[in-house]
Amino acid sequence: MSLTAHVDQLKKKHETLSEAVEQAQRAPGIDDLEIADLKKQKLRLKEEISRLTN
Repeated sequence: MSLTAHVDQLKKKHETLSEAVEQAQRAPGIDDLEIADLKKQKLRLKEEISRLTN
């Protein structure tokens, strides 16, 4: 897999997590820890994307 393809894949995962966070925040019964976990995963992906593109 090329670097560009890998970064594109990470960006898609990041976007998917963004949508999941938004949905979880709107849902009445979602645990705050679950939302925090999703946000941490999203941040890790963002850092990885940044590391690979710099």
